[in-house]
Amino acid sequence: QIKANFETNLNLALRNYNATVDQHSDAVDTIQRTLHCCGVQNYTDWEKTEYFAQRGIPQSCCKSQDCPEGDLKDLSKAKAKVFVDGCFFLVTSTMESKMSIVAGISFGIACFQLIGIFLACCLSRHITNNQYEMV
Repeated sequence: QIKANFETNLNLALRNYNATVDQHSDAVDTIQRTLHCCGVQNYTDWEKTEYFAQRGIPQSCCKSQDCPEGDLKDLSKAKAKVFVDGCFFLVTSTMESKMSIVAGISFGIACFQLIGIFLACCLSRHITNNQYEMV
């Protein structure tokens, strides 16, 4: 369900993408630059967007810093200049690879919580026993 929701939101972010300072567009750019990917499934996903009709594929998909805007508007030319792999698979595989670390940390925190509960019960029992001895 998380994967389906992420894919839906990533598709929505692509459709509503603009190059101005928008947090969704900025997130798409960051993902594409960091993971060296482009689009959801592949770089051709940008063809269906309004941004592509105006400016072509975004600069965040470029392999190098010098991507002419004319090449980014033509998918056949852009294939050589942009990352061709989609971001959805790369993001989900990265998350799955880090899941064991998250599970281990969660288990460790749960153990500390259980130790805290046990010690609180021992303290409560000790306080209760001492009150009756004082009377």
